[in-house]
Amino acid sequence: MKHYSYFNRALMALLGTSAMTTLAQDRPNIIMFIVDDMGLMDTSVPFDVDSLGEPIRQPLNDLYRTPSMERLAEQGTRFTTFYAMTVSSPSRCSLLTGQNSARHHVTNWIRSEEKNTDEYGPEAWRWEGLSRADSLYPDLLREAGYHTIHIGKAHLAPIGYEGEWPQALGFDVNIAGSSIGEPGSYSGENGYGLYGGTRSRAVPDLEKYHHTSTHLTEALTLEAIEQIEEAVKLGRPFYLNMSHYAVHNPFERDPRYETNYTAIADSLGLSPQAVGYATLIEGMDSSLGQIMDALEALGIAEQTLICFVGDNGGDAPLGGGADWASSAPYRGKKGAEFEGGSRVPMIMAWARPSTEAAVQQRLPIRQGAVQTQLATIMDFYPTLLEVAGVEMPAGKVIDGESLATLLAQPSDAERRREVLLHFPHEHRGSYFTAYRQGDWKIIYRYHPEVSGLPEVSLYDLRTDPYEHHDLAAERPEMVEQLLPELRSRLAEQGAQLPR
Repeated sequence: MKHYSYFNRALMALLGTSAMTTLAQDRPNIIMFIVDDMGLMDTSVPFDVDSLGEPIRQPLNDLYRTPSMERLAEQGTRFTTFYAMTVSSPSRCSLLTGQNSARHHVTNWIRSEEKNTDEYGPEAWRWEGLSRADSLYPDLLREAGYHTIHIGKAHLAPIGYEGEWPQALGFDVNIAGSSIGEPGSYSGENGYGLYGGTRSRAVPDLEKYHHTSTHLTEALTLEAIEQIEEAVKLGRPFYLNMSHYAVHNPFERDPRYETNYTAIADSLGLSPQAVGYATLIEGMDSSLGQIMDALEALGIAEQTLICFVGDNGGDAPLGGGADWASSAPYRGKKGAEFEGGSRVPMIMAWARPSTEAAVQQRLPIRQGAVQTQLATIMDFYPTLLEVAGVEMPAGKVIDGESLATLLAQPSDAERRREVLLHFPHEHRGSYFTAYRQGDWKIIYRYHPEVSGLPEVSLYDLRTDPYEHHDLAAERPEMVEQLLPELRSRLAEQGAQLPR
């Protein structure tokens, strides 16, 4: 099957669209570019900083090739202390609702076919996922006149429930989104899991790419660009949930980028899976660049806001056990209570920054800036409604705060300095609540016998950002101060506790 290059596709789209594409737009287009299981260091863009807030490179930054992320970071602001939930479904539900998982109760990853409550997990956790009654911001944008598009992974509800298909949650278009959280295969020859790999995890809606050499990341990118072109023809602002299955396992290689890593694989001792992971990272980055180039060719880059974010800690198959890998030197991987389990890369930028574009005055963004102040995936909800001129839903409790000040200025003195991470299930970290207030972080484990770690751990992230030294025994007064606050936050949010 022949596919045009993205340059040719964008050029053809530009020639085929009406003159309205070049006119000023009073509300921005918004692209939420979500990467699955991407760690803080799975990029050539440094997301670690020194004591002065200056970026410092870590070894993994020199392994990966992500020039499009570098381009986006130069155009906007990168956040180095940005938290998601520790696993996929809770994060994605927190993104769309603006609420902490402790409040919306989708606290574990959703299994398509059955409720995956583990030994001590709360029986009443919200396995059935989201519905339109949750006042999701894409639905609010659609009601305000936006054309809403979902491409790629959804993982918001199991089979047979309302949120199984994104169309039921306020998206005008859904391509490749369903209950599954991972692809059966990244290969077009395998039908993305239909003819090879895991059939129960086959990615839907991409039949035209079956039996071709089109990698899943590329297929989703081609579909996204086509939908952007269609949105432009409609003459309405659009919201695009560009939700890649990459870089979740299986770590099948993206053959377009394999030669970039074969020469260094032996010298660095990279496993075949690690090489596959690196190609998935580069393919994801190429997708970002293709979409940015298409926006330029269509004449809508100045009117388009791009939000780049990972959905939870990374899962790179680099060895070193469960504690160290994708976010190293930060401790922890996906599912863990440590920083590497929940800190994710995040960049916000206008696709083409311009002081002359009136729409950008709705959300001024510093270019080439590094923001070290704490922020969370819940903050997108109020930020995007604000920039789109859409009112917050009456009576809905939102745990997120607008990012506007942090994007325009180096700091926000009025902003909260805390985050609650609640995971009453079993994973790499099991049955825990982590609470960060300022530079102090306390972890409470409800069943410490499961992990073999202490019931309470305490870290000073200012002096020990990589969580080497547990201070719970040395600083009991801080434990006595923070533990009641942790419990208070859980109670306020109606959190469900392990049995």
